[in-house]
Amino acid sequence: MVVADSLSFYGPEGGVLLTDARLYPNVAAAQLEASTGERWHADTVARIGWTARDAWWALTRDPWVYSVGLPRADVVLLAVGSMDALPASIPTYLREGIRYVRPAGLRATVRQGYHRTHPYVARALRGRVRVLPQSVTDHYLSRCVAGIRHFHPEVPILGVVPTPTYAASYGYVTAGEPAAQEAARSWGHREGVSLVELPRLVAPSLAAGTANPDGIHWNWDVHAAVGGEVARMARQALGNR
Repeated sequence: MVVADSLSFYGPEGGVLLTDARLYPNVAAAQLEASTGERWHADTVARIGWTARDAWWALTRDPWVYSVGLPRADVVLLAVGSMDALPASIPTYLREGIRYVRPAGLRATVRQGYHRTHPYVARALRGRVRVLPQSVTDHYLSRCVAGIRHFHPEVPILGVVPTPTYAASYGYVTAGEPAAQEAARSWGHREGVSLVELPRLVAPSLAAGTANPDGIHWNWDVHAAVGGEVARMARQALGNR
């Protein structure tokens, strides 16, 4: 089971169905099936912008996740943390509250204003303000791990090191990424969770100019590389169980 953000269901042209074989969770499942001779399927639970806090809410508030997804999972991948590290211009509750603004015309105006000004504010703040502070990210990831281990101690858990980005919508601000990536590695070491090294897999496409045009999501080659690494680490985790 993969608990993730939009990186799990976006390709070069935007979002696709979760059943698309090119998405990294499905690539991982296909490779596991080929290498083990057993049937594998990826259950992906994700939404745009999900953070570690959203992952915790999914694990504890979504009846399908804790009643069906987790009990039948052989491996859990907590593929969140990348959106946490993105630069913020306003508090999350205000950004998420835009969808509730009425009437519709005013909502559209507010949303356009936010998207227009966000890159400039992000540059002005130089990435010092994150979508979710690192301490909060670590807190919710740890709660996710503790909860899974309490109810399903036999299930290996994997995580991710936040993906590198280079996005116009965030003012091309990347100053906070190295610290976020190192913090994730430290968290994984403390919690005994092996992490997929997304920077190693994603950075070459950004450097080559072949990444997703939005500078956040991935092309299909990166999905294939990430899926292959997830499969390798899942096999290793299952072998050590």
